[in-house]
Amino acid sequence: MTLHRLGLISSRLQAFQAVVRFGSIRRAAAALGVAPSAVSRTLRQLEEGIGTPLFERARQRLVLTSAGEILVYHAGASEAELEKACAFIDDLAGLRRGTVTVAAVESVARGLLPEVLSRFWVRCPDVAVRLAVTGSAQAFEAVARGEADLAVGFDAKPPKGTVRLAGAALKLGALMRPDHRLARKPRLRLADVAAERVILADASLTLGASLEAAMPGDATALRTVAVTNSIHLMSDLAVRGHGITFQTRVGVERELEAGALVFVPLADPRLKPRRLMLVARGKAHLPAGPAVLATLMTEAVQALDGA
Repeated sequence: MTLHRLGLISSRLQAFQAVVRFGSIRRAAAALGVAPSAVSRTLRQLEEGIGTPLFERARQRLVLTSAGEILVYHAGASEAELEKACAFIDDLAGLRRGTVTVAAVESVARGLLPEVLSRFWVRCPDVAVRLAVTGSAQAFEAVARGEADLAVGFDAKPPKGTVRLAGAALKLGALMRPDHRLARKPRLRLADVAAERVILADASLTLGASLEAAMPGDATALRTVAVTNSIHLMSDLAVRGHGITFQTRVGVERELEAGALVFVPLADPRLKPRRLMLVARGKAHLPAGPAVLATLMTEAVQALDGA
């Protein structure tokens, strides 16, 4: 049962959050199933009660004021705490319902999580999982802000207010089709692929930053055919024979098992193993559902260490 149906979130706050989420009164009203005039009236009453505007109306757009930014942050944190309280109450009743929120990088969502979630739902079939696919730093920040119960990411430093549950050091490798001329090499250096077509991660990913720092000489000398922030697209282009890409084994398990790609370890001394981390909120006991998922994810991450 949602917090709104329980009456734990006021209708005014619900309308405010909907406008923030959808970016307009009209779309928020449609999502709430009420008339736009009702949402406008509710917002006006909220602003009058607080004593300051929450939105600036400019060029037919609604932009949060400083007061609006403060309210949306603390409303989200309060909602996360109330959801956790409801989960604890369900635990007392032995129900194990509710929702677990996970923030994870794309490769983990594609590779590690499906198997873990299959095992999780055997034990907690009535617990829903809300998954946000995002960057590593953003995933860890979501846990610190109370927006996620668990987060999995690479290399970024977990912020204050979080605790690391598990970690794994993962080697980077070159991914290519098995018929590529370099596919049978026991290992490669980045200099070995200077003449090859390559598919790179952009700088918004920690993977891209790691590779850029280890590139020999001028990275622009590489025959780059694509740069993207999508791990899935990188591996898919490699499967289609458009070039070599660089990743860990996480996220391409199916392609490697099927023989569509081969993984050749990179041996550059400047290229350190990637550090995969699972974090949760510090100083807070997880309800039963999130705790079970945390245990299963801890086991899965630890099993990857050194592999």
